[in-house]
Amino acid sequence: MFLTIARLIRGPIVRRIAAAIAITLAAQAWASDDAFQELADKFVNDLPTFSPVAATWIGDHRRDADLDQVDAQARADLLANLAVYREALDAIDRDTLSRANQIDYELLSSEIASRTWSLEELQEWAWNPLYFVNTAGSSIYNLVARDFAPVEQRLDNAAARLEQFPRFLEQARASLQPERVPKIHAETAVAQNLGVVSIIENMIIPEMDQLTDATRARLEAAIETAKDALAEHQTWLEEELLPRAAGDFRIGAELFDRKLAFALDSPLGRRDVVARAEAEYESVRNQMYEVAKEIYLADHPYTAFPDNPDEAYKQVIIRAALEKAYQHLPPADGIVEVAEQQLQQATDFVIEKNLVTMPDDPVEIIIMPEFQRGVSVAYLDSPGPLDKGQSTFYAVAPLPEDWTEEQVRSFLREYNLYSLQDLTIHEGVPGHYLQLALSNRYPSTLRGVLGSGPMIEGWAVYAERLMVDEGYQDNDPLQRLIMLKWYLRAVTNAIIDTAIHVDGMTRDAAMQLMIEGGFQEEREAAGKWVRAQLTSSQLSTYFVGYQEWVELRKAVEAAWGDEFTLRRYHDQVLSYGSPPVKYIRALVLNEPVPKGVN
Repeated sequence: MFLTIARLIRGPIVRRIAAAIAITLAAQAWASDDAFQELADKFVNDLPTFSPVAATWIGDHRRDADLDQVDAQARADLLANLAVYREALDAIDRDTLSRANQIDYELLSSEIASRTWSLEELQEWAWNPLYFVNTAGSSIYNLVARDFAPVEQRLDNAAARLEQFPRFLEQARASLQPERVPKIHAETAVAQNLGVVSIIENMIIPEMDQLTDATRARLEAAIETAKDALAEHQTWLEEELLPRAAGDFRIGAELFDRKLAFALDSPLGRRDVVARAEAEYESVRNQMYEVAKEIYLADHPYTAFPDNPDEAYKQVIIRAALEKAYQHLPPADGIVEVAEQQLQQATDFVIEKNLVTMPDDPVEIIIMPEFQRGVSVAYLDSPGPLDKGQSTFYAVAPLPEDWTEEQVRSFLREYNLYSLQDLTIHEGVPGHYLQLALSNRYPSTLRGVLGSGPMIEGWAVYAERLMVDEGYQDNDPLQRLIMLKWYLRAVTNAIIDTAIHVDGMTRDAAMQLMIEGGFQEEREAAGKWVRAQLTSSQLSTYFVGYQEWVELRKAVEAAWGDEFTLRRYHDQVLSYGSPPVKYIRALVLNEPVPKGVN
């Protein structure tokens, strides 16, 4: 092994990592759990070497003054480091580890394989300009959004990163190959790059009065440097990249299947996901029809529904019922305030029903930063696993100022008060905020860093149904209908994810499925079409994760029998961190720990 490591040495950083791992393994060979823990700790400790910006996000602030290197040499060094970790991990006998460490072993193994494949095969660094824009924006936003250190220290580090913007953006332009960049990615980058300037103007400049003269002077100069670099990059994006962008946003079956495998880390493959989603599509629409009949009868009590209605008849009844929900619209400029009220309402219900332990971690509802807009309507930004006690942000995107009155109304119909309640459950309580607050208490930092998207998103979809099943909103059938509509969205997400990137689904076909099949408003469907092009494989995580959560609960209910309670079940399954659901199942039901993706 040591000869192989020696062949990988390409620079001082790689040399230090290789030497440290070799010494550790030699000293710990007699104790596999100890050896693995040393290796896992070293991987987490080395994350700032891989990406200082990502390290800031997880709460490791040792390199807050550094901005990522994104040139060819940096990619080569990262691949070399990953190869060192790969061999070190392979030298540990997985079967001799504790069950908890077996899971972390699989997570680390899959992470190494995923990062290596992404660099060598997917190569987003060559065709996705959003990676660089988001890194630039995050490098500053994550320093100023939370008070993890005195403002003087955080803004001094921000100045250091802003000073590096010219080098970083130059490396980004050198890495990108315009003929491989899809037009939609270039267009979105053009819009989001301007949002990085808004972070400076809205989040940094207002704090400058608190600084010493020296730090303020440095920061003012750094801001001018960064703005000039961003302006130069904006010109390049608009005049060089966008006109030449000729890549295909469809990544194709081979890349999609591998990317999906890493994203899901599930026994379900692409064809399994599609088959399940198509079956669920019919089932959920039928459930919506049954609820819609109840709503329709409240206004038309003498209606006689046919015994075997066709799909066109069901469509009309469901749409008529949905129109009742669409009469309850939030104010266009008051969505954040509505979400705040609904979050408190959902929290009170969870406590009253004793559904799960309620964390006391701070949570704030904020306007989504501009550099993050254009992909989703809302998201939850939880503090990194090392940033204990910091606020969680539930970010909501404001309506674009250039939308027409018709587009605004379309959006508000989609995000009516019932839908906003469902969204707040998903993002807040008992969805992402609650789940991440509880899961991040698990002591394994590695597991916290390598959280599973399907586990996290699937839980949030599960939370939506849980609340309605437990009588939320006084068993209002309109809330159930909207919940089913949102679940149907998760189903159609999984269908179009594969259909677009593998089967060549057109925009018209996708819009028809989402609008007619999924009852989405035009603005929601149009936004999802953009998101599907930008985020291959991510849209499948909601449906797959939900399916796994449903199957796990059924299995635990059968195993526990009369001892099953929702509070006991939810507290236990959320006590293991955020690994893929298959590992939680192994722990709760004492099953063998399955393999990960390699």
